[in-house]
Amino acid sequence: MTRVLVVEDEPQLVRALEINLKARAYEVDSATDGAGALQLAAVRPPDAVLLDLGLPDMDGLDVMKALRRFSRVPVLVVSARNTSDEKVEALDSGADDYITKPFSMDELLARLRVATRRVEPATRSADGGVVTTQAFTLDLLAKKARRAGRDVRLTPTEWHLLEVLIRNRGRLVSQRQLLQEVWGPSYRTQSNYLRVYMAQLRRKLETDPAHPRYLITSPGMGYRFEV
Repeated sequence: MTRVLVVEDEPQLVRALEINLKARAYEVDSATDGAGALQLAAVRPPDAVLLDLGLPDMDGLDVMKALRRFSRVPVLVVSARNTSDEKVEALDSGADDYITKPFSMDELLARLRVATRRVEPATRSADGGVVTTQAFTLDLLAKKARRAGRDVRLTPTEWHLLEVLIRNRGRLVSQRQLLQEVWGPSYRTQSNYLRVYMAQLRRKLETDPAHPRYLITSPGMGYRFEV
């Protein structure tokens, strides 16, 4: 059974989430503050986290950064903060998705399904599933990335996006295909997701993110991975 950790201090919302999640056979833990959330995540590791940013004892971004020190669990931010800068900051801090309050329960559940679905491991090829460039190295099976001699932390969503591009290396992958494979069919028109995540990947992997060598954009069409 998939375990979801709900980190939220609004009792009515916690109750609504618990009812809807349990009705769909999720196991639910809940915490009303950051300290309790981190303790629960350590003792009862969740398969996904729904994280509010406005917690009473600490900012949700700090909770996420602390969580990322020991877990790569998918984190879906659920917050009333709705500016572009706030969303980008959350994604840069380790969030895998961002849902703005008020939200549709059906949309939240759909995004949760995408975050927790099993992704088939990349097929090990003759290179052992390791992609090496002059700037960075990716071990697709071990989910490890290194750049300039240092480990680079990528979120599960970033890995999934990279795997689709690498599987089609040298070929253009349309925006529609990437959105459908990584986020699901209901997100095929959400091209802003791709812009944000590709920008993050370039900042983390490319030597010159403003002039990428490996993660290439074809404006209005899609993206390709060049080696």
